Amino acid sequence: MDGMILPSAEWRHRDGLDRLSEVLGAGQGMSRFVGGAVRDALLALPVADIDIATRHAPEDVIDLLRRAGIRAVPTGLAHGTITAVLESGPVEVTTLRRDVSTDGRRATIAYTDDWREDAARRDFTMNALYADPLTGTLFDYFDGLADLEARRVRFIGDPLQRIAEDHLRILRFFRFLARFGDAPDPAGLEACTLRAKDLMALSRERIADETLKLLIARHAVRVVHLMIERDIFLPVLPEIGPESVERLDRLAAGEAAAGVAPDAIRRLAALLPPDPATVDSVGARLKLSNAQRKRLVTAVSPAPAGTPEAIAYRLGAESAIDVLLLGGRTEAAETVRDWPVPRLPLTGGALVERGLSKGPEVARALRAVEDRWIAEGFPDAARVGAIADEIVAQALRSANS
Repeated sequence: MDGMILPSAEWRHRDGLDRLSEVLGAGQGMSRFVGGAVRDALLALPVADIDIATRHAPEDVIDLLRRAGIRAVPTGLAHGTITAVLESGPVEVTTLRRDVSTDGRRATIAYTDDWREDAARRDFTMNALYADPLTGTLFDYFDGLADLEARRVRFIGDPLQRIAEDHLRILRFFRFLARFGDAPDPAGLEACTLRAKDLMALSRERIADETLKLLIARHAVRVVHLMIERDIFLPVLPEIGPESVERLDRLAAGEAAAGVAPDAIRRLAALLPPDPATVDSVGARLKLSNAQRKRLVTAVSPAPAGTPEAIAYRLGAESAIDVLLLGGRTEAAETVRDWPVPRLPLTGGALVERGLSKGPEVARALRAVEDRWIAEGFPDAARVGAIADEIVAQALRSANS
């Protein structure tokens, strides 16, 4: 990380950002970029979220922004966070803080004007890097630059103390390792292993959110192997065990071969036993959405009969790819990856016009037409019309016989 200057990344030229920095007193050392934007800029990765740390009290931030005509939204006022709404997007502005007390789930904070105190309460050294918004000068209080260069995920200070402050940091350690790391910091890995049971105190939503992010990170497969080996999942997801490794490996290889992007729900399905009831109970425990739970269950259920296209039509493209990849049918998944799922070019009204009575008779005939259309490989509207004529004629003959 030579030069100790933040690179001139695209996000630094967002409309209104320089003016926001001036309003917040960056030129007088009152405000700095911090966290993910600084880290990712140094790694030449795209930056979505911009965070500014400031010595100004939250009420002063609101006052400064409003006087400058910048919309201020008190999104996290209790934690010292104000969102400055620029035309180019939101920027979170947070007053420097130190922890007064923590219980593993939430912290009581006090404001400070000491940059090092603010850095000391963050989780990993690579997330405690600050940069002057105007000059790009970097500020590194805990050797985060060296760790970033070595792709080493390292807790700030004592790992056990940091985990005691916020148990979610166990999962964050592995997620950051999967996203950025080449090798785990030994002290951090040992601390996470020792304190894995602390995860039981967390809400299932937080566990789900962190796990799903982890599963699509660059080195997810390697890191999940490590987590299973260290029994990290055991306290909260005991369904994930040594037998999960082979299923995840096979799925990841299939995704790569089929040119399909890694997907968190699909990978979670691979980690769980291929049993719909078990998978659904895990989805409920993690408080996943109904759509996510349905997709998990479909992914481990037997695939419908027929061609890959027929499966994609019956299940939808996303679930078809899940089922095909989890079933080891890589080429079939590749077949439907970019296939536009068609709509049946016929309505129940068209069958009524052909002489059927509204109600169950129409529904049955429509299903019969659809089945033939799928079996024939989704022919055009003219052929569907001919199929409909045949099926309606047959239905009318049966009704009159």
